[in-house]
Order: sequence, then C-alpha cells, then structure tokens
Amino acid sequence: MIQYVRDYKKSQKCGIMKLMNYHDYIWDLGGTLLDNYEMSTQAFVKTLAVFGQSASHDDVYDKLKESTDAAIAQFIPHEPQFLKIYKKLEAEYLQTPVLFTGALEVLQMVVSNGGRNFLISHRNKQVLDILEKTNLLSYFTEVVTSESGFSRKPSPESMLYLKEKYDIQEALVIGDREIDKTAGQAAGFDTLLVDGKKSLMEIVK
Repeated sequence: MIQYVRDYKKSQKCGIMKLMNYHDYIWDLGGTLLDNYEMSTQAFVKTLAVFGQSASHDDVYDKLKESTDAAIAQFIPHEPQFLKIYKKLEAEYLQTPVLFTGALEVLQMVVSNGGRNFLISHRNKQVLDILEKTNLLSYFTEVVTSESGFSRKPSPESMLYLKEKYDIQEALVIGDREIDKTAGQAAGFDTLLVDGKKSLMEIVK
C-alpha cells in the first residue's frame, strides 16, 4: 500500500514521522494527474483574440488555476459566447493530453497493492475520453464528473457519495487546489496538495 505522512506538521513537532497506509485514493484530474493548465491557457488566450481582447499568458494561467469562471470574470466578463467558443477550442487542444510524471505509475501501484482509485472532476464526460486516451481509465473504480449532478468542490458532496457507496473508512484526497483540501477534510479524509514540480511517485509513497 502507498504510504504518506499523516498530519505532517504535527509529526515534525514531535519528531516522529507517522506513516499511514491507505486503501483508497481520491484524485483530482487537472493540475494533479493531467497537465492541462498550459493547454487551457493557450486555448483561452487564443479565444480572447477572437473577441479582440488580450491578456498575458501567466495572468491567464494563474486565474485558470482558480477556475474557468474566475478567468472569464477577470478577462472577458461581458461576452456570453466566450465560454462556448473557448470550451470548443480547449477540447481540441486536449485531444493530445499530457500527464504529469508518475501519474500512470502511481495509479498502477495503488491497484497492484489491492487499493482503489477514484476521480472527481468538474469537467463533463469529456474527462472519460481523456482518461481513455492516456490509458488511465481502467485504474479507477469510479469517475465522478460534472454530469453526476453533485455540487462542485469545495462542497464535500461528491466525496461523501463515494464514502457511503464504497464504505470508505480512510482515504487520501490528492489535488492541486485549496478546494480539494477543503472538500476532502469536510468529508473526513486526509489530504495532500501537489504542484506538478515533482513526480507523483516521489510525493505519494
């Protein structure tokens, strides 16, 4: 089973690194397993140009890490057609999805050790196509998308659904944003935030 330090700050203070085995892992997709922000940023900037607008790559990237709604509110709040055109272009960019280093390997390791992976994404069923293209789909017990009907994170609703359905006693929620951490903690799970700078095999072990 993959091991991770539970309550890292507390264990540092007492000088003891307590390792905790997990059977279940609840993953975010974008920014965690999938390096989608760069592709989304390129699509967003290109769509801005369609409407005669512009913004710096880095500013758009940072806002998209908050959410698509936040980026639209910041850069083009009064164009109702923007989202539709942007999402169409983004889907084209995501035809060639790129995984973060170690993504496939860490999912394989969980399954090979008898564990379960779950995915919660704010994206629609397009996420299933992405997982299939990257050969990740078979490693998930269930994938929750926006079409599943749950409230978006930071609401813990989707995680509580998985917790009850699969009788999850202890799990590690892995994401890249505070909303992942907030939702996971509200559902009673341990959490881990990643930033894409290290292989997931180095972080989750």
